[in-house]
Amino acid sequence: MSLIEDLKWRHAVKAYDPAKKVSEENINKIVEAARLAPTSSGLQPFKVIVVKDQQIKERLVAGALNPECMRDSSHVIIFAAWDRYTADRIDTVYDFTTDERGLPRGRFGSYTDKLKKIYLEQPADLNFAHTARQTYIALGLALAQAAELKIDTTPVEGFDNAVIDEVLNLKEHGLRSVSLMYVGVADSQNDWIAPMKKVRVPKEEFVLEF
Repeated sequence: MSLIEDLKWRHAVKAYDPAKKVSEENINKIVEAARLAPTSSGLQPFKVIVVKDQQIKERLVAGALNPECMRDSSHVIIFAAWDRYTADRIDTVYDFTTDERGLPRGRFGSYTDKLKKIYLEQPADLNFAHTARQTYIALGLALAQAAELKIDTTPVEGFDNAVIDEVLNLKEHGLRSVSLMYVGVADSQNDWIAPMKKVRVPKEEFVLEF
């Protein structure tokens, strides 16, 4: 099946079957798609957090606008961005990159110096706005990979970030939650949107050509 057909198949599931779980193999494939996502300057300024422990999910539910969906899903995947750029974070990424490529550390020093000048002079909120945007690329690829595997998902922005950040101690890791992704097996009896037609703006209205 083509990617287009996979995307036509998927929808934001509204109810999950708590008795059915997604295999670790498939969760790993979804996470790997997110890990391979392109990011600005290759910095990967975020983490992907996978929660399958039911007790932790129960604590996260306090911040969910659709608590049953979160509670009954097989896994909750959290996309959490760096709270800000730092010289150490930039250097760590590029030191790893040069080591992996067999290049001398500092090989990209002139470029990382430019990055530091741009980002380190910005206020933290502006930094976070940039790192947060990177997570959506990864979320999109994770959703696409799940669709290819015919695994049900729900992308989520409707949640209390403060609750998620506190339960997972994200502040201590220099992270802030951006979005969630529920992964599981849809409850066919209660997933009310499943039988409805998938609707998107027509191409002629969606695309501008010059």
